[in-house]
Amino acid sequence: MPKLLREDDIVRVESNVYSVSGSNTNWVIVKDGDSCTLVDTGYPGDRDAVLASLEAVGLNARSVAAVLVTHAHNDHIGAAEYLRATYDVPVLMHQEEVPHARRDFLDQVSVGQVLAQAWRPGVLPWAVHALRAGGITHVPVCEPQAFPAPGALDLPGAPVPVHTPGHTKGHCAYHLPGSGILITGDALVTAHPASRINGPQLLPDMFHTDRARALDSLAVLEGLDAGLILPGHGPVHRGSAKEAALTARECAAR
Repeated sequence: MPKLLREDDIVRVESNVYSVSGSNTNWVIVKDGDSCTLVDTGYPGDRDAVLASLEAVGLNARSVAAVLVTHAHNDHIGAAEYLRATYDVPVLMHQEEVPHARRDFLDQVSVGQVLAQAWRPGVLPWAVHALRAGGITHVPVCEPQAFPAPGALDLPGAPVPVHTPGHTKGHCAYHLPGSGILITGDALVTAHPASRINGPQLLPDMFHTDRARALDSLAVLEGLDAGLILPGHGPVHRGSAKEAALTARECAAR
């Protein structure tokens, strides 16, 4: 089911950085003149919304210098292959996420795991919505690329990949040191339909490949100099990365 983009789905968090809400998942546009870096691309059903969000900030698909992938779950790479194949946009990620994006394997919560948790408040409505948005559609990235070198990428915003494994083996957050912004993907979120918590948190356990490593990655985020958190799910969080990571850890211990 295609997502229809509304005006309030696009939040300008800094002069050239926009957080966009899709089908219960977010992507980020980092603009530099007539070019941009696109971090994640929503569900397959979000493709038109991704294109509309670029147009809403004065860009288009040909403006995308690269797609950066936090991780290769369907709700984050839904339009990545379309942009790569149609507009020759490189799709970059941590080297450990490359085979996952190709779908050499699928490291994602199974339908059976979701059904086993369907009694929990919010899980069944989320699952129905995810299916309609393309949550189990086969959407491999045919030519995913690992980051070319350590450190800041030569892309709009000069994003710095931060390996934060646990949700998946190759999960990466992206730090924009110049603007104090941290794009956390699913290493740290601020809300999710399957969670009863609001504010910084880990996703429910069933979504993580390795929950212990996901907890360890909070310490990595905690050490970053950022005062604005753009999560993969939930609203923008204004507050330090240290504070957000500590809150997420406290919530996970309950």
